[in-house]
Amino acid sequence: MAKAQLKQDATEARIAALTLPKGGKWIAAARADALARLRAMGLPARRDEYWRYTRPDTLTQADAPAAALFDAKEPPVFDSVDRLRIVFVDGVFDAAASDDLSMAGVEIERLETASGADIHWAKDHYGVLEARGQKPVDRPLAALNSAFATDGVLIRVSGKAAKPISLIYTHRSETSDAILHHVVKLEKGAELTLLENGPAAARFNKVMEVEVADGARFHHIRAQGRDHERRAATHVFARLGTESQFKSFTLTVNGVLTRNEAVIELTGDDAVAHIAGAAMGDGAFLHDDTVFITHDAVNCESRQVFKKVLRNGAVGVFQGKILVKEGAQKTDGYQISQSLLLDGDSQFLAKPELEIYADDVACSHGSTSGAIDVDALYYLRSRGVPKKEATDLLVLSFLAEAVDEIEDDDLRDEIVSRLTGWLARRGG
Repeated sequence: MAKAQLKQDATEARIAALTLPKGGKWIAAARADALARLRAMGLPARRDEYWRYTRPDTLTQADAPAAALFDAKEPPVFDSVDRLRIVFVDGVFDAAASDDLSMAGVEIERLETASGADIHWAKDHYGVLEARGQKPVDRPLAALNSAFATDGVLIRVSGKAAKPISLIYTHRSETSDAILHHVVKLEKGAELTLLENGPAAARFNKVMEVEVADGARFHHIRAQGRDHERRAATHVFARLGTESQFKSFTLTVNGVLTRNEAVIELTGDDAVAHIAGAAMGDGAFLHDDTVFITHDAVNCESRQVFKKVLRNGAVGVFQGKILVKEGAQKTDGYQISQSLLLDGDSQFLAKPELEIYADDVACSHGSTSGAIDVDALYYLRSRGVPKKEATDLLVLSFLAEAVDEIEDDDLRDEIVSRLTGWLARRGG
């Protein structure tokens, strides 16, 4: 009883520190439902099963912990890519820095603008996948987001987008506390590449809901900002139709605490969902990937590929589950989580899970943690490669399976160049 009361008190304190945004009928109803979900669940606590490896207190406390600004002294990720740019500074839309929000076959609108209407197409999507994703595991930070998000983008795609849409998050205030909510709807046969990059804020709470209709294709490449002291809790909720495709890759370097959750439902036959991540941490760094994929249709494929390189006491967490429902025959589910520990002080905590109720499936999972292969290192050094360069080559080779999930060659090369730069800056 005392534990439940403490959790309830912490939840009410966080709610009291926020202001419920005003809006039209559709968004007001969605926010009220989300607030009710949040109060029923309560904010996460350390003893909650899915938070046992990650302390949630700095993500749930009323005020955001300060995070010093960081100048990478290098061009932003994706800067050379022809894209439509949408910029948020500490969670606030920056019209001057953004491009015109128009593109053939794509409708883009800010959440703040759309929320003023009584009727909107997003009514059937905002908070809907988030609510579905609350079972069987509570995700209260996502419910908090649906209730209190101040802005974001609503994207409806009816054809093949001519170029990627790029969401750029800039951090300028050491105490900023940003909450953004994005909704992406791909109509039948549509295709979109969505890019995200930047640290966003001292503390960042983001939800993205993605509806992928029959035959549609969604590509998502994200590079989370390099500010050393930033904290972030992000959620991606996706639902896939027949013969649709969802592919997502995340690069994370730096950040004192990052929790990335993904909840994906394959509800149409022959759907494909791939989600991957590469994380590199040094020192005060905790990176948590928590993934839940549900197969609820025939002949679907899912892949989870997560690699983490850790040193100087950094911590990596992976919690991944594949649920195959009754009748989801011919499921192909693959899950791998691996860490490369560059010293004896770092640690990797993994909880892979399979839950299968169909008999004609091919599902596998694996998780490993280890050091640099001494034989491979010796081989490279025996051929004149310096130790630092040889180690970097082995690190990049270790991460390659995750990075290879990016289909676009240019975007994949951009990510590899960033990984190479991170390694070069951390010699010794």
